[in-house]
Amino acid sequence: EIFSNPVIQRFTRNKTITAPFVPSESVGELVEVIPLQDADDDALLNISSTRRLALNLSEMQAIRSYYQKEQRDPTDVELEMLAQTWSEHCVHKTFRATITYTGPLPGAAPDAPPETQKVDGLLNTYIRAATDQLSKPWIRSTFVDNAGIIAFDDTWDLAFKVETHNHPSALEPFGGANTGVGGVVRDILGVSARPIANTDILCFGPPDLAHDDLPAGVLHPRRIADGVIHGVEDYGNKMGIPTVNGAILYHLGYTANPLVFCGCLGLLPHESHPTEVQDGDLIVVIGGRTGRDGLRGATFSSMEMDQTTGQIAGSAVQIGHPIHEKQVLEVVLRTRDEQLYHAVTDCGAGGLSSAVGEMSEGVGGTVQLETVPLKYPGLTPWEIWLSEAQERMVFAVAPADWPRFKDICDGQDVEAVAIGHFEATGRLKLLYNDRQVGDLDLDFLHDGIPLGTLEAVWTPPQVEATPTPTRTTPDNLTELLLAMLAQPNVRSKEDVVRRYDHEVQGGTAVKPLVGIDNHGPGDATVLVPLDVQSAEVTSPKGVALSAGICPEYGELDPYAMAWAAIDEAMRNLVAVGTDPSQVAILDNFCWGNPNLPDRLGSLVRCAQGCYDAALAYEVPFISGKDSLNNEYMGADGQKHAIPGTLLISAVGLVPDVSKTVTMDFKQPGNLLYLIGDTQAELGGSLYQIMGETQLTAGEAQPPQPIPQALSRLQAVHKAITVNLIQSCHDCSEGGLAVAVAEMCLAGRTGAEISLMNVGAANLSSPASLFSESLNRFVVEVRPEDAQTLEKFLENVPFAQIGYVTASPTLTIQDRGGNTVIQADVTDLESAWRGTTGQPTSQPTNLPTNLPTIQPPSQPTSQPKVLILHANGTNRDREAALACQLAGAEPEIVHVNQLLAGERKLADYHMFVVPGGFSYGDDLGAGTLWSLDLKHRLGDDMARFVESGRPVLGICNGFQVLVKAGLLPGIDFNGTAQRSVTLAHNQLARFECRWVYLQPNPDSPSLFTQGLTEPIYCPVAHGEGRIAITNDDVLAVVQSQNLNALTYIDAEGSPAAYPANPNGSAGGIAGLCNSAGNVLGLMPHPEDHVFPWQHPRRHRGERGFIGLRLFENGVRHAAS
Repeated sequence: EIFSNPVIQRFTRNKTITAPFVPSESVGELVEVIPLQDADDDALLNISSTRRLALNLSEMQAIRSYYQKEQRDPTDVELEMLAQTWSEHCVHKTFRATITYTGPLPGAAPDAPPETQKVDGLLNTYIRAATDQLSKPWIRSTFVDNAGIIAFDDTWDLAFKVETHNHPSALEPFGGANTGVGGVVRDILGVSARPIANTDILCFGPPDLAHDDLPAGVLHPRRIADGVIHGVEDYGNKMGIPTVNGAILYHLGYTANPLVFCGCLGLLPHESHPTEVQDGDLIVVIGGRTGRDGLRGATFSSMEMDQTTGQIAGSAVQIGHPIHEKQVLEVVLRTRDEQLYHAVTDCGAGGLSSAVGEMSEGVGGTVQLETVPLKYPGLTPWEIWLSEAQERMVFAVAPADWPRFKDICDGQDVEAVAIGHFEATGRLKLLYNDRQVGDLDLDFLHDGIPLGTLEAVWTPPQVEATPTPTRTTPDNLTELLLAMLAQPNVRSKEDVVRRYDHEVQGGTAVKPLVGIDNHGPGDATVLVPLDVQSAEVTSPKGVALSAGICPEYGELDPYAMAWAAIDEAMRNLVAVGTDPSQVAILDNFCWGNPNLPDRLGSLVRCAQGCYDAALAYEVPFISGKDSLNNEYMGADGQKHAIPGTLLISAVGLVPDVSKTVTMDFKQPGNLLYLIGDTQAELGGSLYQIMGETQLTAGEAQPPQPIPQALSRLQAVHKAITVNLIQSCHDCSEGGLAVAVAEMCLAGRTGAEISLMNVGAANLSSPASLFSESLNRFVVEVRPEDAQTLEKFLENVPFAQIGYVTASPTLTIQDRGGNTVIQADVTDLESAWRGTTGQPTSQPTNLPTNLPTIQPPSQPTSQPKVLILHANGTNRDREAALACQLAGAEPEIVHVNQLLAGERKLADYHMFVVPGGFSYGDDLGAGTLWSLDLKHRLGDDMARFVESGRPVLGICNGFQVLVKAGLLPGIDFNGTAQRSVTLAHNQLARFECRWVYLQPNPDSPSLFTQGLTEPIYCPVAHGEGRIAITNDDVLAVVQSQNLNALTYIDAEGSPAAYPANPNGSAGGIAGLCNSAGNVLGLMPHPEDHVFPWQHPRRHRGERGFIGLRLFENGVRHAAS
């Protein structure tokens, strides 16, 4: 009972468990007619309750009035569709409602006299109003589509969306998070964009919560966290979308209601997204088949939960299939580029009901429900129409374009069906065979909902202040800092970050983890989209992603929380080199029951803060989402509500990625400055959370707004663009002390800090150290640049606070020169990483100009390279770019094209099998693809290899070559398949990290010929361990020098984990055949073909690029 999840698992004791297959059943009465037009108010509420429609009395009355005019009763299809369309999840009725709010005026102090204000919709009054008032010229689309869109440059646009999947993740954490990622990816596909990055911000209950303290029916926070993280990992990695930015927070209020924020950034050509449905267009559905999974998900997400929710609404949790969605992605982009559709949207909440209903608005349509492909028989019409089965998209396709559209779908193994047509009737008609099962007026469907009038009140909480608090002693301050670094909200998330592939697509210029050992907590991530990467542009433009979230402040003042969240998102971007005038933000409000005046009052005050802060920072909202009713009713009648939580996600432009910075200290002797004001603001801070509750009245307030913050951000940005700043880190949780400690441990160097000039003269040491005042940065500056920096900051508060030391010790002195904190960097890092002993360090003084071999002469003719694609392949485009940079003419070819004879392997000079998750790798990495190639293309591949032409398999491609018998080769004692294989990593988890590969100078491999220096590139796999039958077989491999590449550490020596990330036998990273023309390796050399991709470029390290392997292959292919 403790270890099972009844939503997806069953258990018995001493009994056989029945087969978990969905039984085939016949459809009984197709459609139920609901007696509504004559129902009284009590009957209306009973219908809403028993059918879990989540509709209130006024909404049910409006539906009754409609059907009275229609002179009939609704079918179940129609009533369920209305409930979905009018759900809080879909229509955001709280944010559209008129609210009578009593509380302080916007901008007033929390204890200001309350005044009654009328709010004519939170969305229009505050969120959209700020965007409209700012009127930025680079905004393309806001609040009208699946995602907000801004300009990247004159050719490309960026689309950004963040969704929540909270209720499903509480019931089934893996599936909830998995399909949360899938859903937001489809939002990006729904604006015709290619997903290029994912984000995840996760909020859980305390990981050490006693099981007896769990409310009945609630999974333990550790189980929820494990499942959610695995779900995010599974979908993002298999889709080939790098998960590059995120956070994990723990708070008691999230125990019964975890929050799972899933974000996706996309790239699309400017003006490439059509949105106008044409009369006569076909309604085309592609992707996954329809089942009962996800039924009533929209209404389920609009209701509070209790201990019965899992039993009643378990089917509301969808089942994801990322490989299927990867192929849907390919279809969307190909049909977009051929202009084969007039509009597209995804099947999210409400399924076809929502997608077709939205696309039909202003037009009309007819749908034949029996034509919808089903996972299994037995679904009734309303289930077909409302199912939220995953991986489905809906298109408006002109009849003349349908044959070509269908051909593209067939080529990608994606099912596509025309289920009806759009027609200018103003009504949506649903048929099942010859029977009409639904007929709704679209104006009523979309505009008939009565907007409510709500009451809201906010009063500041009573804060107990201590007139003369007893302060911690200096010895305790050191212990407190170490405890802060180990606190779950602060401590390293490296174990989670490395489970996400943050290197796929080859565009991550500033990594999630930075520093001398690629382990420090980066402020934001910077990407260079693959579509704009070019050999001609050495300093490309980039895009940065960050987030701001601080729920503890909201418990004191939601207005202050809104300012703090926006400030955090902005300063994280600026800290890495983003232009603050080129930033857009998204809002995600997660709250409790909005029908309770106090809950709604805090939501109103937070929205007011969003408006004022957005104008102050001149940053527009481009999209957003609210998730309300995040409350759980325990069996004891006690309500468990989340703390009102605002997530601000930010996307900004980086003019030049060569002028970005990271947060790790770089060089002893450099000076340290604190930029910004430090005030006595400890309310809701980590200092208070850690038990330091004795605060004065002034200290007990949360960080206060700074109206002039934008000018400070601009000054920091200008200093970064002229290379004055060597490292930069924002002051966040734990204030100055934690920020400096993180910079020390990331750079593995010490610092001497004085609090003499930090804040006002009467500021206490704890406030100087741990205040979380907004808009502050610690920056590192070369001594010769200090005077110039101070001129840049002449209108900005700043103070020189110390310098970087060669001694690995952090020392902080108070105003009187007394040492209040002194800790070895190893102790700081051990506390932060949760480890003991000495960390393994990279060299701290690496040369800036590493020796490199001369590139081979370019081939006189461009050899043709076939990059093979199968369902689930996700690194084919990086491999194609690497081949192009090496002088070849690459072509990405789907395996179906080879099988159909549309392409012939013999027509190419080089063959690359790239990385990914072919067919999901559900039967083992590369297994299905290898069988497919071996039995259907085996002769062609054998002839290609025998001809001596180069063959390169990377990651999944390496797994395929080994399991197809091409590596180590058919001449390897005749036992290659039994002697060598690839197995799960030794740590039994996916691992993404950069590694050094040493080429074997005696290897026959043509790919490594002439290579003497190591190659530095990332690994990203879960099954990359080369397993060899016994030591005798390993000796044969080594004696024949088939181990073309081996893992080494930064000093060039063989090493164990993490330098050998998977535990491969003999440290082998790559194998070749005896002829030398076939090479397979697990790491990804295609993700290090530009200098800006090096993770420690900011520390002056260069070289070791993986392009050399491709240059050798192309040169031999051309010979």
